[in-house]
Amino acid sequence: MGERQTIADSKRAFHQAFPHVISPLYRRLADELLVELHLLSHQSSFEPTPLFAVGLCTVFDTFSQGYRPEQHTSGLLAALCSSNGYDADTFRNESKTCIEAAKSKSIDAMESHLAGYKLGEGSHYSRLMAIGVFRLFEEAKGDAEQPDEAELRKRCKEMATALNFPAERVEKDLSLFASNSERMTMAVELVQETIAAERRKKERRQAEQAQRSES
Repeated sequence: MGERQTIADSKRAFHQAFPHVISPLYRRLADELLVELHLLSHQSSFEPTPLFAVGLCTVFDTFSQGYRPEQHTSGLLAALCSSNGYDADTFRNESKTCIEAAKSKSIDAMESHLAGYKLGEGSHYSRLMAIGVFRLFEEAKGDAEQPDEAELRKRCKEMATALNFPAERVEKDLSLFASNSERMTMAVELVQETIAAERRKKERRQAEQAQRSES
């Protein structure tokens, strides 16, 4: 399927599987993940790993925060995956299993734990794998209630050699993910504040109209 399918085919399959309007705030998420999954499906040396599953689900959940209607999010991820020959449920299950396992580990113990996910020689690296590693470090139990993100990114880079990941790519990919996540959070908050302000204006107008009607 991946060898025959063009990006136009993937987009057509996606829109057939998810025939809903996507607001501009989330359209970039859909477009970028669709293209990314399409390109990976054409990489003969790429194999979806559990770390990839964690990373994909983390990126999707991070950048779909605030999506409305909320019940459409599962269908959106399913369509992004199926249009490129992947199964969202498989990724979700793998991600959940990895995260639950990480929760029982300490931060220091994660290094030996993650070594079991080493990428095979000649296998294609994806940024989503590095994000998966970062997410698992976040989930691990450390001394600090909220481990410093910069420290966790440093640990991820240090793990790169053991995981057969390109260290410089890992650092760049995680830094970009962090900055984009922050911008997305701010954008969602701004949209929510705007909606709340419009709602308050509408309620005031309705109250004023009701008062005039009574008088």
